[in-house]
Amino acid sequence: MSFSPLRKRRRKNQNEEEDDDVANDTSSPKSTSLVKFLPVIVFAHGAGAPSSSDWMIRWKDLLGKALNAVEVVTFDYPYISGGKRRAPPKAEKLVEFHLDIAKKTAAKYPGHPLILAGKSMGSRVSCLVAGKEDIGASAVVCLGYPLKGTNGAVRDETLLQLAIPAMFVQGSKDALCPLERLEAICKKMKSLNGLHVVDGGDHSLKIGKKHLQVKGSTQDEAEDVAVQAIAAFVSRALGGS
Repeated sequence: MSFSPLRKRRRKNQNEEEDDDVANDTSSPKSTSLVKFLPVIVFAHGAGAPSSSDWMIRWKDLLGKALNAVEVVTFDYPYISGGKRRAPPKAEKLVEFHLDIAKKTAAKYPGHPLILAGKSMGSRVSCLVAGKEDIGASAVVCLGYPLKGTNGAVRDETLLQLAIPAMFVQGSKDALCPLERLEAICKKMKSLNGLHVVDGGDHSLKIGKKHLQVKGSTQDEAEDVAVQAIAAFVSRALGGS
């Protein structure tokens, strides 16, 4: 028996409503199973601003919604916590503190995929933490990865050693990450990886007004496209469609 398009839409809408009811009913076995697949994110700040910065707050919200995360955990590294404004140490010296945060978050949400995310320096430390065998992270998301050090040297060792999926979101005008170098490194990486380029974006993914006017776009639209790319990659990394 064939159904008319209207009846098909009604059946589809009914099925969607039933799925929503199941998702909202936490007593349902199916709901419990679905919730287990929701990731938890540990999101690290960059070198110059704490987790309370406007940029971090905005991207915490963007990542949480895009990935449907059970929680996005942010924190401040010791050198900048409590209103301190000391120079950041080398990324390697922040690994143990970061690792402790990640372990506590994983213990709080057992069974949920752990996603490590970070801005600039925070993304580099996240990659270092991801390399720890006892952390069990499912993926790492790098927002403005600082590929070049202060001396201009390309720091690719950590990326080449990564064993978990890594997603990079980079501004096309980011002086700390020449895209051609990152693309070459991505091809050498042994883990699944992805790259989304924010056209006209700087190290913080901010696009100049003139560039936006020429493109007929907005900063919000560019960021929406970026988080959609992140969500698609993470879904793939977690075995989704």
